[in-house]
Formats: sequence, structure tokens, C-alpha cells
Amino acid sequence: MSRRANILWRRATVASVLVLWPAAIPGRAQNTQYTAHPSNDEFFIISSVDLPKKELVLKFPTEVTELVAVNEKTTIQNEQGRPLAFGDLRAGDTVYVTTVRTSQGTLLATRIRRGPMTLSELRRRYLKTLSGNE
Repeated sequence: MSRRANILWRRATVASVLVLWPAAIPGRAQNTQYTAHPSNDEFFIISSVDLPKKELVLKFPTEVTELVAVNEKTTIQNEQGRPLAFGDLRAGDTVYVTTVRTSQGTLLATRIRRGPMTLSELRRRYLKTLSGNE
């Protein structure tokens, strides 16, 4: 498979997962109140929440996972920007997470924002170079 075909195939896979998956979650597909916040955050699906250890296993839409720690300085918000407690996060939630790497090499979430992947956000993040401007 050529490099260009491989890139297009990966983008199509990510696009299909991100477009179709929110419709399977009750109440998520019709969320019109959500507005994207441009930043250096990444989109994830929460795979698991470990309350005692204050850790999340986060999954990229490509199925690659990351273990991310949460501390008392981590800001957690819902779709409308209101504060959430760490215990309000559930496996299956879609979130935007900003992380930093600690001196021990682990990932620490500085900000978690729960929200769906909108079509405009999908285009902005993953499909902006499909016009051939690679």
C-alpha cells in the first residue's frame, strides 16, 4: 500500500469511528450545545476509570491506549464547561484531554473536558489535509 493510500485509509477509519460512534451513545448525538475549544488537547474514549489510584485508561479512536494520572489540580468539565468531579467520569465517555509528562515519565492530565466529537471538530482535527495539501 502506498504512503498516500495508507494515510487516506487511516483517516477514513478514524472518520467512520468518530462519526458513527457518538450516535450509539444515548443523548450524545443530538448535543448541539457543545462548542469546540481550540487547544493542544487530544480526543479520547475513556476505557476505564480507577477511582482509588486516580488514573484513567484513555483510548484513541485508533484503539491505542494511554494511562493518564489525575490529581487535585486537574480541571474536569462537562460539555457546557461546568465543573465535574473525577468520579463523574465513566467508561465510554468521550473526552478531550490536555496532558503533561511528569519527571517520572508518566502522563498527567491538566485538563479533561467531556464532550462528543462533532463533525466540524472531526474535520478540523483529522481531515484538514484531504484536499491534497499534505
